[in-house]
Amino acid sequence: MKLLNRMFCLFMWVPAHHAAMAAQPFPLAGTWTLVVADRLLPDGTRVPDYGDAPAGLMMIDADGRYTVQIYQHGRPRFASGDKKNGTAQELRAAVEGSSTHFGRLAIDEPSRTLTFIIESAAFSNWEGTRQERRYELNGDELRYRVPARPDGQVPLSVWRRLR
Repeated sequence: MKLLNRMFCLFMWVPAHHAAMAAQPFPLAGTWTLVVADRLLPDGTRVPDYGDAPAGLMMIDADGRYTVQIYQHGRPRFASGDKKNGTAQELRAAVEGSSTHFGRLAIDEPSRTLTFIIESAAFSNWEGTRQERRYELNGDELRYRVPARPDGQVPLSVWRRLR
């Protein structure tokens, strides 16, 4: 009888334990506002990546689905008022002055690694890729480094969780 009771308790505990684990929200869930969008040059110099007053939001849901938008303040408006009829300079400024993507996040807390599993992005080369970033989380401040660009520059991002 004791064995049956123990087995019953075990069979009841395992599903409840897994349900409790699944019910825990993603550790970074919330809405984050951009604080810093800089880049580290190969010589170690740190400079703004999206101008002096970048704007951005990152939203992460309880299951780790995310969306990121970063914009350079003061991008020129399109003279035509139509993005399909922009000049080469207007289109270039629009592309270089923004970074947007969405997908799923995976987090490895012991190694302090975030993996962005990118489903779609304004920069189409990122679609279907996985990008790992080492991160630091201090309270409601999240810092990470984006993988180096082909020219060796490393984008740096700092986000603050909104409450």
